Order: sequence, then structure tokens, then C-alpha cells
Amino acid sequence: MNPAAGQAPQVSLHGITKRYPGVLANDDISLAFHGGEVHALLGENGAGKSTLIGILAGMQQPDDGHIEIAGKRVRITSPRESLRLRIGTVFQHVLLVNSLTVIENLMLGGAWWQKHDRKSALGRFHEISELLGVEIDPDVPIGRLSLGQQQQVEIIRALWHGGNVLVLDEPTSMLTPQGVEELGAVMRRLSGQGVAIIFVTHKLREAYAFGDRISVLRQGQLAGDIPPERLQALGEEEATNEIIRLMFRAAGEVAGADAETMVREGHGRRARADFDRSGKDAITLNHVVTRAEPGECALADISFSVKPGEVFGIAGVDGNGQKHLAEVLAGQRPALSGAIEVNGTVAAHSGVPARRRLGVRYITDERLGEGTVAGHSVATNLVLKEIGAPPFWRDGVTLWRRIFSHARQVIETHDIRTPSEHTLLGRLSGGNIQKVLLAREISADSSVVIFNKPTYGLDLQNTRLARERIIKAAEQGIATIVISTELDELIELCDRIGVMFGGEMAGIVDNQANAEAQIGRLMTGAKAA
Repeated sequence: MNPAAGQAPQVSLHGITKRYPGVLANDDISLAFHGGEVHALLGENGAGKSTLIGILAGMQQPDDGHIEIAGKRVRITSPRESLRLRIGTVFQHVLLVNSLTVIENLMLGGAWWQKHDRKSALGRFHEISELLGVEIDPDVPIGRLSLGQQQQVEIIRALWHGGNVLVLDEPTSMLTPQGVEELGAVMRRLSGQGVAIIFVTHKLREAYAFGDRISVLRQGQLAGDIPPERLQALGEEEATNEIIRLMFRAAGEVAGADAETMVREGHGRRARADFDRSGKDAITLNHVVTRAEPGECALADISFSVKPGEVFGIAGVDGNGQKHLAEVLAGQRPALSGAIEVNGTVAAHSGVPARRRLGVRYITDERLGEGTVAGHSVATNLVLKEIGAPPFWRDGVTLWRRIFSHARQVIETHDIRTPSEHTLLGRLSGGNIQKVLLAREISADSSVVIFNKPTYGLDLQNTRLARERIIKAAEQGIATIVISTELDELIELCDRIGVMFGGEMAGIVDNQANAEAQIGRLMTGAKAA
């Protein structure tokens, strides 16, 4: 029996509408969230999920419509008011202070005139920890906890003042497979205590596994929902088909490649082209060590190699040395010790220009800022790393006509959606900025390409396009390294997957049956079997 049956919803939204210049983010959305229920909220990027969360969290107010809490009409004018109304929100990115302890983080934000009572705070901490079924030392600094543990602290903080509603924004994006299962158990405990849980995700498997009710947003509107009684009667494949129908066909579309991207997420591997496993390595790292600044995770004795045509994945919870690895591969960071060879040439201490001459290319996860310059044109960004060199410069003179002609050709070839080559790059969408990066870095003279979180923040269509470019690069004989916190993505794309933990390579797994379980174990710090 559905525990929410016959009960008034904890929160109900009535005709919520939110406009931004040129964008209708939420369009007359009405939803009800019941106590004792995990309500999965699905939708691709741009569907309106983040705006709706921001309204519930008090970070923005709707232009039209209203909100009711337990049947009473309210205005959520600030995050403090949202907490007072017992709505706790856990955002996708951790918002804790690393240098403070767990209990100090939880005591932040109290009234300035009230004395902090550590004893009662510890009592409240142990009470919520017992409810969640988690064990965390209240006196350990946040920075020493894993991301999964930090997320548990965020949930404790969201419930600190007696949460009746818990909003979880893409909570599984940074967790190990085991961490995802633990989060599912926590949601079950809380819903069993009558808490209304809003579980925001883009992963169909998780929505089906953890949700009691599923609602789908599409282009700012509520496309439809699957109520508990119907969801219980559906198998996973049937539920997936129903969600796909709501996400795509409700808008009069045909569920094509985008739907295939969603269905494939976490289900199986692509048919990978074979590569010459007996040939010479395109890039080799031997016992590479880096130096870290405070708060960074350095590399400690990293060794691996990648063949031409191979896709080598790097898995791990974010913050375990992946950034240092990407930068040392690209030549942006020197190796403190160890050796790096690119196509037989020693390159451990060479910088970006020398590494590029060897055919090494890097697509950063920081598309704006590190990867591109928002205030420069699309044309300029396409030749940004070739400034001063032929064929676009001659004797210090910029050959603009040649640059603009090159840009127009690239824009057409790679379907970059921009008014013109003169448009400032910062005015493009995230997907089109990624297309500019991919077009610039993957070329005929590329021999090694490093992708750092290549689909982070992209919608379904651009996710699919980015993955197709990765596959195409490998098929052209390029040694391809994909660093991602999305395990499903690595399983789909890669031939082998190395797992980072604490700056070390915990193990390397062939992408075969049961690879997910092996990788998940290594992501926790366990040694390879």
C-alpha cells in the first residue's frame, strides 16, 4: 500500500511559472510531493528541474503560481525561509567548509545572538545519524571525508531543523556504485519516517530503482507522471519505455538517438573496434609523481600506457588526483619524478607547446576560462593554441581572412550553432562550446587526446555527439584517454578502465562482464583482487 495514499501532500506546486529573458524555464507546473514517498523528478538539461529546485529552496521566486505546505499557502522568499518551512535541499555540488569539522559545519548558520550549544548539537547529530543509519565522526574535518560521506553530512544538515521535505539534486553523480546503493537505503529509511523526498536525476535506472512515483519535465512543462500503483505494476523495461514516451513523444517528437542515449545509460557496452594490442604504446607513464598545493590531491607513483586506437578510461570519485593527471598528461603541470613518453619520445618535463608538437591534445572540463576565452570570437578560439604560427600568422602578421575562412569551414563541418564566426564564444550554449573545443583539438596530427569530463553539463543530444567524437577519434587510430566520474559513460566507451584513489592507480580493469563491480570496489580504496 502506498504510504501517501489519502494524505495531503507535504508540498504542492500550483501553476508555477518562471521566466528569464528569452527563456520560459517553468511553464505552469503543478506537482504534489507526499510524505513517505520518493518522488523521482526526471528531465534532460534545460527541462526546468534546476529552476524548480531553486524555487523550493527559496533562491528564486516564481513569476506566477503558488506553493502550499501541508495545505497552507506560503511564500518561500529566502533559503532561511525554506528551512523554516522544513524543506531541506542537498545540491549537486557539496557546499560544506572543508577546514571545519562535521559538527562545526552543522552548527553554522544559527542566530548570531544565540550561544552555540555543542552538547545539544552532538545529541541532534547522533539522533539524525541513527535515523539515516550512517556512522561519521563529528570531529573529523570535512576535507578528510569521502564525497559520499560529505553528501551524508549534507543530508544531515538538510534535516537538522526537522525536515519534512528533502530535495536531492542529482545526488548520485559523484558516488561509487556502492555509495548509490547506500543512498538508496537512506532514502528508504527517511521515506519510512514520513519524509517527502524529491529525487532529481537524469538516470532512468535509478528513478525506477528508488522512486515510488516518477514525474517527467520537458522544455519547462510537466510532460506527465507514473503514479505509484502503475509504477509497481511495470517492469524496468516497461517503465523505461513509458518514461521515454513522456520525455520525447509528449512533445510530438520521435524518440530517436536521444532516447537511445538514455536507454543505453548503464546498460551494456558499445561494439568497440579492435586495436593492435601488440603494437607500440602511443603514451606511457612510469612512476609519475606530482607536487600538490594545499587542498589538492597529487599523483603518487602512477603508471599505465595506452595503445593507438585504444580508449582508456579513468574512473574514481572526483578529487582523487584526476585533475593532476589530466594536467601532467597535457603538459600543463610538470612531473616531480617519473617518466612520460609520447610515441617513444621522452616528454616528462616538456610543456604544452612541445607536447602539442608530439600530437598530444587536451579537452579540459573547464570549457570557459581554461579551454576557451568567452570574450573572443568563435574564429579566434578555433586557432587559440596556434597564435603566431603558420598558416594563420606570417612574420608576426595575423591573416584574418584565412582565420575566418577556416572558422566557417569548421562551423559547417562540426555543426556548431552560432550566428557567425565573429560571434563571441561566451554567447554559445555549453554544447556548442564543447563542439568548438573538440573541433580544435581533434585533428589529423593528433596522436593522443585526453578528454576530461567530456559530457559534464551537456544535454542528451550533445552528450551523444561528444561520445560519437570520442569513438571516431579512437577509430582513426588516436590513443584516447577519457577521465570521467560517470561510470556508465566509461563502461560504454572504454576498452580498459583505470581507477584513481588517493592519487594512486588502485587498479586497471578490462571492460568485460562484472567490470562495474570491480571498479566500484577499487573506487572505495580496496586493492585489486
